[in-house]
Amino acid sequence: MPHPSVLLSVAHALPPHRLLQTEAAEAARGMFAHRYAAFERMAPVFTTSGIESRYTVKPLDWYFTSLGWPERNAAYLEGAQELFVEAATRALAAAGVAASEVDTIVTISSTGVATPSLEARVAGRMGFRADVERVPVFGLGCAGGVSGLAIASRLAAARPGATVLLVAIEICTAAFRMDQLTPANMVATALFGDGAAACVVRAGSGEDGLARIEGAGEHLWPDTLDIMGWKVDPTGLGVIFDRSIPPFAEQEVGRAVEKILSRIGVARASVDRFACHPGGAKVITALEATLGLAQGALDHEREVLRQYGNMSAPTVLFVLERLVAAGLPQRTVLTALGPGFTCSALSLARAA
Repeated sequence: MPHPSVLLSVAHALPPHRLLQTEAAEAARGMFAHRYAAFERMAPVFTTSGIESRYTVKPLDWYFTSLGWPERNAAYLEGAQELFVEAATRALAAAGVAASEVDTIVTISSTGVATPSLEARVAGRMGFRADVERVPVFGLGCAGGVSGLAIASRLAAARPGATVLLVAIEICTAAFRMDQLTPANMVATALFGDGAAACVVRAGSGEDGLARIEGAGEHLWPDTLDIMGWKVDPTGLGVIFDRSIPPFAEQEVGRAVEKILSRIGVARASVDRFACHPGGAKVITALEATLGLAQGALDHEREVLRQYGNMSAPTVLFVLERLVAAGLPQRTVLTALGPGFTCSALSLARAA
C-alpha cells in the first residue's frame, strides 16, 4: 500500500448516569428474585463479572417502568446522538481536524434502529459538510470496534488525503428486559453498559499520527449463529448469549488470529501487545490462554471492564485509548469477537 492508513486519534464518551455493580445487583434481585426460580444460582455473576461500575443513558428507575420497543428505541436515539457528538468532537480535536474537513463517516451501532442514521441526525450540530459520505454499519455487535476501524482504514487508503471519522456507539442498556427470565438475560443485565468511542483515520504522505494500520481481517465460524446476537419482539431487542463463549474462545480464537495475521503478512512473534475486547472476566482469561499470554497480561482490558462494563463495539477502543496514553508498543493487534460468530483482528505499527 503506497500510502497506508494512519490512526490520528482515539477518544471516548460516556452517558451521564453511573451505575455501581452493587446497585445493579440489588435492583436485579428486586426485579427477578420473586419471579425467577434460578435467580439465586445466577446472582453470583454480578460479583464474578469483574465489573465495579457501568454507565447508562437513563437513570436506574427508568428501567423499572413499562417499556416497549418505541420507548427503548427513543432512548437509544437520544443517548446515541449525544454520545456521537461528544466522542467525535473529542477525537477530531485530538487529531487537530475540523468537522468540516471530514470526508467520510463510518458509524458502527447495533443496539437500536436509526433511519436517518445517527451521523445524519447530528450533522448540523457537528458541522459536517453537505457532501460528506456516510457509511452506517449495523449488526457487527462486539466486533464492531475492530471491524469498523478496518473499514475506516480501507476507505482512507482508497482515497489518499481523505479524512475518515469512525464512531462506534452502543446503548446496550436499552435491551435490559424485566420480562426475560433466562440465564442469558441475567448475564446481560450484569455485563452491559453504554458508551461510545471515535477515531480519525487518514492515508497520505507525511502522516505520522499514532500508528500505521498494517492490515486487518476476519474469521467467521460456520454454524455458530446461535452463540451471540439479538432476537426482536414487540418489547424490544432480546439478547442471544451462549455461555459457551469462554471455552469456545479458548479453543478457537488463537488459531483464527494466527490465520488473519498470516493473511496480512504479520508474524505472530512480532506482536508486542494484543488489545482485546473485554467481553467479560471469563472471556479475558480465555483470550490470555488462547493467545499464549501470561495470566494477567490483559491488564488494560480488565481495568476497562471494571470501570465501564461491556459496552459492545466501542469497548476495545477504550482499551486502545489506554494503551495510547501508556505508550503504544511497536506492534499492537486489536481483536474482538462478535455475532456471526466472528473474530476480527487489526494490526497497528507505532508511528516513528
